[in-house]
Amino acid sequence: MAMAAALSSSSSSSFISSSALFFFSSTTWRGLAGPQISKQLLNLSGIAAARPGGRGWGSHKVTGISASISSKPKEELRTRPDELVNSILSMVTQTDRGVLLTRDEHNKVAEVAQELGRFCVDEPVKCPLIFGEWDVVYCSVPTSPGGGYRSAFGRLVFKTKEMIQFVEAPDTVRNRVSFSVFGFLDGEVSLEGKLKALDEKWIQVVFEPPQLKVGALEFQYGGQSEVKLEITYIDDKIRLGKGSRGSLFVFQRL
Repeated sequence: MAMAAALSSSSSSSFISSSALFFFSSTTWRGLAGPQISKQLLNLSGIAAARPGGRGWGSHKVTGISASISSKPKEELRTRPDELVNSILSMVTQTDRGVLLTRDEHNKVAEVAQELGRFCVDEPVKCPLIFGEWDVVYCSVPTSPGGGYRSAFGRLVFKTKEMIQFVEAPDTVRNRVSFSVFGFLDGEVSLEGKLKALDEKWIQVVFEPPQLKVGALEFQYGGQSEVKLEITYIDDKIRLGKGSRGSLFVFQRL
């Protein structure tokens, strides 16, 4: 189960619009200095072209002309880590861990995650914040956490209730996926493994065969599995990670 990969740890957009108002009223040309005349000519040159039968500018007065110009909305990028964290959580909440997102929405999540990576601590594999209980709130590839249970067919049979990861000092990782079969029979799959730091950002976890429990039935199946993950961001609230095949994971601390 690639869910184990997630050992590591944003964006609502706001828009800015501006407008400028130009108003000319009872402007006379007599007595203006040279620079003032040049400025007025620049402002009113467009009006002359639109005025049929104009007599030239001499002592002519122009009244009651105004215009409004609005700039296109411009996206304001969030640059503070806490803002990016709140942004990415708002994007993935109530999306069935990313399943319900469109391609464009996945791309936006990836953009915020990349921006958060700029604020990652040095040597995140040594950061004590990795320890604790985490909820898997997003994965860019639905089958990465949960394997076949999270495939298109698997989701029809197994309704995911929770996906939790426990990281315990010094090197123990336990994953648990709880579900209901056709909505009435509860079950869960659990994994336990050992983690190993490969460098300052990459870790490896080797898991024992998974345990499956459905109702009163419980048994072990399959063999060992191994995953590698790069920790791209971590704080006291979320953890981000990227699998060896590029899957992006978002975990929220419980």
